[in-house]
Amino acid sequence: MDKKNALRAGAVTAGTTLMMLLMTSPALAVTPDDGDDPGQTLSMAATIGLFVILPIVLFLVIAGLVMIGDKSRKQPQA
Repeated sequence: MDKKNALRAGAVTAGTTLMMLLMTSPALAVTPDDGDDPGQTLSMAATIGLFVILPIVLFLVIAGLVMIGDKSRKQPQA
């Protein structure tokens, strides 16, 4: 790929990205809608525990169970 094509591809990508950013509107999450019933906010520790620690622990438990199940099925080769 020569310089001209690389420059053209970069310009198209940058232009597309810029247009997508400019055309998106804000989420307007500051003004609540009718019927909204927000719950209590989570602390930083609860947020990290819920969205980081818990998925890692679940992954390790599931991976461990799969490994235990896989080892019990292995047949000795003759």
